[in-house]
Amino acid sequence: MEATEGKGSGQPGPEPLTKQDFEALARFRFGIRRYLRFSEETVRRHGLTPQHYQLLLGLKGFPGREWATVRELADWLQLRHHSVVELVDRAQKQRLVRRAPHPDDARAVRVLLTEEGGQILARLSTLHRDELRRMDQVLTLPAWQDA
Repeated sequence: MEATEGKGSGQPGPEPLTKQDFEALARFRFGIRRYLRFSEETVRRHGLTPQHYQLLLGLKGFPGREWATVRELADWLQLRHHSVVELVDRAQKQRLVRRAPHPDDARAVRVLLTEEGGQILARLSTLHRDELRRMDQVLTLPAWQDA
Protein backbone atom coordinates (compact mmCIF):
# COMPACT_ATOMS: atom_id res chain seq x y z
CA MET A 1 0.00 0.00 0.00
CA GLU A 2 1.22 3.49 -0.82
CA ALA A 3 1.56 6.00 1.96
CA THR A 4 -0.54 9.10 1.60
CA GLU A 5 0.25 12.57 2.79
CA GLY A 6 -0.80 13.43 6.26
CA LYS A 7 -1.21 11.44 9.41
CA GLY A 8 1.00 8.36 9.68
CA SER A 9 2.98 8.91 6.46
CA GLY A 10 5.76 11.03 7.86
CA GLN A 11 4.80 13.77 5.41
CA PRO A 12 3.14 16.95 6.57
CA GLY A 13 -0.49 17.13 5.52
CA PRO A 14 -2.04 20.03 3.67
CA GLU A 15 -2.63 23.13 5.72
CA PRO A 16 -6.20 23.24 6.98
CA LEU A 17 -8.34 25.95 5.48
CA THR A 18 -9.17 28.93 7.60
CA LYS A 19 -12.58 30.55 7.93
CA GLN A 20 -11.30 33.29 5.60
CA ASP A 21 -10.29 30.63 3.04
CA PHE A 22 -13.79 29.14 3.09
CA GLU A 23 -15.32 32.60 2.73
CA ALA A 24 -13.00 33.39 -0.21
CA LEU A 25 -13.85 30.08 -1.93
CA ALA A 26 -17.57 30.64 -1.38
CA ARG A 27 -17.38 34.23 -2.68
CA PHE A 28 -15.42 33.14 -5.76
CA ARG A 29 -17.80 30.22 -6.46
CA PHE A 30 -20.75 32.57 -6.08
CA GLY A 31 -19.13 35.00 -8.51
CA ILE A 32 -18.54 32.29 -11.10
CA ARG A 33 -22.13 31.07 -10.86
CA ARG A 34 -23.51 34.62 -10.98
CA TYR A 35 -21.46 35.33 -14.11
CA LEU A 36 -22.55 32.09 -15.77
CA ARG A 37 -26.18 32.84 -15.01
CA PHE A 38 -25.79 36.34 -16.44
CA SER A 39 -24.21 34.81 -19.55
CA GLU A 40 -26.90 32.17 -20.01
CA GLU A 41 -29.74 34.67 -19.65
CA THR A 42 -28.06 37.27 -21.87
CA VAL A 43 -27.36 34.96 -24.78
CA ARG A 44 -30.85 33.45 -24.62
CA ARG A 45 -32.38 36.96 -24.77
CA HIS A 46 -30.38 37.43 -27.99
CA GLY A 47 -31.70 34.20 -29.51
CA LEU A 48 -28.70 31.95 -28.91
CA THR A 49 -28.00 29.04 -26.62
CA PRO A 50 -25.05 29.28 -24.23
CA GLN A 51 -23.33 26.55 -26.29
CA HIS A 52 -23.68 28.61 -29.47
CA TYR A 53 -22.12 31.62 -27.75
CA GLN A 54 -19.23 29.46 -26.56
CA LEU A 55 -18.80 28.12 -30.10
CA LEU A 56 -18.70 31.61 -31.61
CA LEU A 57 -16.32 32.85 -28.93
CA GLY A 58 -14.10 29.81 -29.44
CA LEU A 59 -13.87 30.55 -33.15
CA LYS A 60 -13.13 34.26 -32.78
CA GLY A 61 -10.77 33.68 -29.88
CA PHE A 62 -8.90 30.72 -31.34
CA PRO A 63 -5.16 31.38 -30.97
CA GLY A 64 -3.51 32.62 -34.14
CA ARG A 65 -6.51 32.42 -36.46
CA GLU A 66 -10.27 32.96 -36.66
CA TRP A 67 -11.33 29.44 -37.58
CA ALA A 68 -10.99 26.00 -36.07
CA THR A 69 -11.61 22.39 -36.95
CA VAL A 70 -14.36 20.39 -35.30
CA ARG A 71 -11.70 18.42 -33.42
CA GLU A 72 -10.14 21.65 -32.08
CA LEU A 73 -13.56 22.97 -31.10
CA ALA A 74 -14.38 19.72 -29.31
CA ASP A 75 -11.24 20.15 -27.22
CA TRP A 76 -11.90 23.86 -26.66
CA LEU A 77 -15.52 23.31 -25.62
CA GLN A 78 -14.75 20.07 -23.75
CA LEU A 79 -17.38 18.20 -25.75
CA ARG A 80 -17.40 15.01 -27.77
CA HIS A 81 -16.70 15.29 -31.49
CA HIS A 82 -20.21 14.27 -32.54
CA SER A 83 -21.76 16.81 -30.14
CA VAL A 84 -19.73 19.58 -31.76
CA VAL A 85 -20.77 18.40 -35.23
CA GLU A 86 -24.42 18.74 -34.15
CA LEU A 87 -23.74 22.14 -32.55
CA VAL A 88 -22.05 23.38 -35.74
CA ASP A 89 -24.94 22.01 -37.83
CA ARG A 90 -27.45 24.00 -35.76
CA ALA A 91 -25.28 27.13 -35.84
CA GLN A 92 -24.91 26.81 -39.61
CA LYS A 93 -28.69 26.60 -40.01
CA GLN A 94 -28.91 29.89 -38.07
CA ARG A 95 -26.25 31.37 -40.40
CA LEU A 96 -23.84 31.94 -37.50
CA VAL A 97 -21.02 29.81 -38.91
CA ARG A 98 -20.03 28.22 -42.18
CA ARG A 99 -17.86 25.30 -43.17
CA ALA A 100 -14.97 25.54 -45.62
CA PRO A 101 -12.35 23.10 -46.88
CA HIS A 102 -9.19 22.83 -44.80
CA PRO A 103 -6.23 24.07 -46.88
CA ASP A 104 -3.81 21.39 -45.66
CA ASP A 105 -5.95 18.41 -44.63
CA ALA A 106 -8.62 17.05 -46.97
CA ARG A 107 -10.12 15.03 -44.09
CA ALA A 108 -10.72 18.12 -41.94
CA VAL A 109 -13.14 20.99 -42.35
CA ARG A 110 -12.66 24.54 -41.14
CA VAL A 111 -15.49 26.18 -39.19
CA LEU A 112 -15.65 29.96 -39.61
CA LEU A 113 -17.86 32.75 -38.31
CA THR A 114 -20.23 34.36 -40.76
CA GLU A 115 -20.63 38.12 -40.81
CA GLU A 116 -23.92 37.72 -38.93
CA GLY A 117 -22.30 35.43 -36.36
CA GLY A 118 -19.48 37.92 -35.88
CA GLN A 119 -21.89 40.80 -35.31
CA ILE A 120 -23.92 38.87 -32.72
CA LEU A 121 -20.71 37.74 -31.02
CA ALA A 122 -19.41 41.31 -30.85
CA ARG A 123 -22.61 42.55 -29.18
CA LEU A 124 -22.73 39.69 -26.69
CA SER A 125 -19.02 39.84 -25.88
CA THR A 126 -19.24 43.55 -25.12
CA LEU A 127 -22.04 42.81 -22.63
CA HIS A 128 -19.95 40.01 -21.09
CA ARG A 129 -16.87 42.23 -20.80
CA ASP A 130 -18.89 44.96 -19.12
CA GLU A 131 -20.39 42.46 -16.66
CA LEU A 132 -16.93 41.13 -15.80
CA ARG A 133 -15.78 44.69 -15.10
CA ARG A 134 -18.73 45.16 -12.72
CA MET A 135 -17.89 41.87 -11.00
CA ASP A 136 -14.20 42.65 -10.56
CA GLN A 137 -14.22 42.25 -6.76
CA VAL A 138 -16.35 39.10 -6.66
CA LEU A 139 -14.25 37.29 -9.25
CA THR A 140 -10.89 38.05 -7.68
CA LEU A 141 -8.98 34.84 -7.05
CA PRO A 142 -8.84 33.98 -3.35
CA ALA A 143 -5.69 35.01 -1.51
CA TRP A 144 -4.72 31.98 0.53
CA GLN A 145 -3.57 32.36 4.12
CA ASP A 146 -0.78 29.74 3.66
CA ALA A 147 2.51 30.01 5.41
